[in-house]
Amino acid sequence: MRKKLLLGNWKMNKLASEAKEFALASVPFAALAKKNNIEIGVAPTYLSLATVKEHASKDMIVAAQNVHFMDHGAYTGEVSIPMLKEFGIDWVIIGHSERRAYDNETNEKCHEKMKALFENNMVPVYCVGETLAEFDAGKTKEVVGKQVKEGLKDFTAEQVARLVVAYEPVWSIGTGKNASSEIAQDICSYIRSILKEMFGGVAEEIRILYGGSVKPVNVKEYLSCPDVDGALVGGASLKIESFEELLTNIL
Repeated sequence: MRKKLLLGNWKMNKLASEAKEFALASVPFAALAKKNNIEIGVAPTYLSLATVKEHASKDMIVAAQNVHFMDHGAYTGEVSIPMLKEFGIDWVIIGHSERRAYDNETNEKCHEKMKALFENNMVPVYCVGETLAEFDAGKTKEVVGKQVKEGLKDFTAEQVARLVVAYEPVWSIGTGKNASSEIAQDICSYIRSILKEMFGGVAEEIRILYGGSVKPVNVKEYLSCPDVDGALVGGASLKIESFEELLTNIL
């Protein structure tokens, strides 16, 4: 049975002092999650990664929001895998819709980053999803399918066994608009079917998250879907009170 996963993406929020306060306050929630066989984690900014890693529970996943595929070089403003590993960071979000929209994050770039992560025994959280125009045009599965196939091409079943996929419809991120649980299940099931075509039985082990205006009030409905194994949460993960409520609502 796939273990549920609740992962908060802080984006460009929280000073290091605020991140420390959150990390300390989250310790009992991490224990509660572990007791109930649920994994929880957060993805702070680069500047807060070491702080959260130091002060959060060892059971709390601490993920980076991005990484470069080269381990060093003349890449101004970038952060490498060895830099993350020095602080004990081994989870990384790849291909978030905001990276795709604002920073030209293509499927090919995502592939290169995930290849480097797999080579370093790290865990990519690969984000896929369609825009509102694509959703309205009925192209959701076409777009998502292409992202999955191109991003994960040439990998082995052994490599992707460590993978987490996050379906995040772009039109519902930060807009307050929610994909229904029926849509979330349909697309997550479709993603799993592609993973099965590509990698065989290991697809049943890969966790698929839903992300997009997930809140305490709707998280249980999403996670009740058979192919939705967790949530990638934005704004609702920033306050310790709502983070706690997200967890308690799926117990």
